[in-house]
Amino acid sequence: MTTIDLITKIKAPIQKVFDLNRNINIHKLSTSKSNETAIDGVASGLINLNETVTWRGKHFGIYQTHKSKITAMEFPTYFVDEMMEGRFKKFKHEHTFVEKNGKTVMIDTIEYQTPFGIFGKMFDKLFLKNYLTNFIKERNEFIKNLAEKNN
Repeated sequence: MTTIDLITKIKAPIQKVFDLNRNINIHKLSTSKSNETAIDGVASGLINLNETVTWRGKHFGIYQTHKSKITAMEFPTYFVDEMMEGRFKKFKHEHTFVEKNGKTVMIDTIEYQTPFGIFGKMFDKLFLKNYLTNFIKERNEFIKNLAEKNN
């Protein structure tokens, strides 16, 4: 199991940051490099508890699909999306939001497990963890800029 922990500080209200993170349209814009698009489930607007979305995007030169379900939500401080179908053996992304001194601290905790035994573990160490970390950092920077610009 691999874990990625990221913290992003945003000068915007917690409600706004929470909603930007669960907005399908914003996800599409923030992941334009991989041409992410929602092909099933909630395809636009805000995703909520027990709803699903299936993403199609190009990663490592190959189009892949990833179906996620929102398995937990505490408005506006926490939600979890977990993979239901996709390339990973397991994938869980916890989104935590804490308001401090007029800012929102956004905490991403991603836990995943690769398939293919030792080959999957090697791919993870050599490429995947860094790729996913940068993917989420870029997405978070997009959300930060949007939230602070329109604040």
